Amino acid sequence: MRKIKNPWLHKEGYNCFGCAPENPIGLHMDFYEDGDDIRCFWIPQTHYQGWLGVLHGGIISTLIDETAGWVVTRKLQAAGMTSRLEVKFHKPIRSDETQISIRARITEQKRNIVVIHVEVENAHGLVCAEGDATYFVLSEEKSAEMGFLQCDVESENLLPF
Repeated sequence: MRKIKNPWLHKEGYNCFGCAPENPIGLHMDFYEDGDDIRCFWIPQTHYQGWLGVLHGGIISTLIDETAGWVVTRKLQAAGMTSRLEVKFHKPIRSDETQISIRARITEQKRNIVVIHVEVENAHGLVCAEGDATYFVLSEEKSAEMGFLQCDVESENLLPF
């Protein structure tokens, strides 16, 4: 498993709620390439709760959408836009979980439309939510206009824990 280098770092105006490390209210997500999958290991915090002690569904949806976006960034080497997001909540995720794991992979692609399946597991390995994100993948030229050039991984295998 290799850590994905964030291609947006040092871009003027970069302040993504999901992945910008300097966003003071953001999720500060990091991503790893694991074969065909893109993975994220994230530690919930109580200020992201909805109901008392439970992670907010909107935050879970954001984790799913952001991870799907990184599938496009790394696997397709392009920028993309969410055109549809379907989320199924199976079990609550506690806002004090020690860590949750998000795993995503491409399940379908037709020209510039890609479908990505994402699963969110709690610290015990139970799938608590899953989603299917449909992304519109931008051309190489449009991706470059948005500031995307390429997305690489670290040279060594790195484990997030």
